[in-house]
Amino acid sequence: MESESSADQAKAAVEKAPRDKVASKTAIVTGASAGIGLSVGRKLAEAGANVVLVARGREKLDAAARSIGLERAMPFVADVSHFDSLRELLRATRERFGRIDILVNNAGLNHRGAAVGISPDTLAAIITTNLTAPIFLSRLVAEHMVQLVQQGTGSIVNVASLAGKIPVKHEAAYSASKAGLRAFGRALAMELDPLGVRVSTVCPGPVDTEFLGDLEHVPDIVLSQPMVTPDDVADAVLACIQSGKREVSLPALSGLLMTLGYVFPSLAAALHPLLERRGAANRRRYAASRAAGRAV
Repeated sequence: MESESSADQAKAAVEKAPRDKVASKTAIVTGASAGIGLSVGRKLAEAGANVVLVARGREKLDAAARSIGLERAMPFVADVSHFDSLRELLRATRERFGRIDILVNNAGLNHRGAAVGISPDTLAAIITTNLTAPIFLSRLVAEHMVQLVQQGTGSIVNVASLAGKIPVKHEAAYSASKAGLRAFGRALAMELDPLGVRVSTVCPGPVDTEFLGDLEHVPDIVLSQPMVTPDDVADAVLACIQSGKREVSLPALSGLLMTLGYVFPSLAAALHPLLERRGAANRRRYAASRAAGRAV
């Protein structure tokens, strides 16, 4: 019920907000060939925006663009950790659509396990993809957006995680990257808001996508929170674009719980065993639901 309530609130915010925050605008969405990014791209296009979909795999990306409609969606194959590709992304976007009004930093990377069991290069790649690349791309795009303030407000939305509110065991680099992304977004918002560019952060818990991976390898503490859908997160992203809200957590109650756990570490330690038991129970339920879905 918690996730449904948060999702309903985000959807209502999208429906009530004026379309001119999105209609006829141009948006760049990274990690857009599937999951959250594809859902964000579709919803932006449905609201009247042009969308540039960015991902590494051409086949899935082209299919995603075709599913939206090539008159509005442009696929751009790039690895966000390759910064020269990001410069080319801006050039190609402006060449096709003339402007950039919205940036959604959604591309992500995670490798679960004890940090000492993961190579240093892999840990560094998580930070580069999840934090350095959004910082680099936001800097490039913000300069362009500031030049357009007289024509409308620009918007940057970073997709972080509840793991950025309180660190998760066996996801050390991922937690660090998302905590850094939250901090970057909050600071950048204070700098850019007076210049007409709003910066928001969306922090979902577990999302039912391929990115979540094999449930057997997901920490119990992660699954202790209600699962949300890509559409739930996309609705929250659009609500941020339209309202300018600085941060949204999904589910909202989980975000409050994570904040309390961070502020009061003793409370987090006391609740941890309970949450792990809840996560283990949820894992069994989610696994049974997935198995039933495959059997249909």
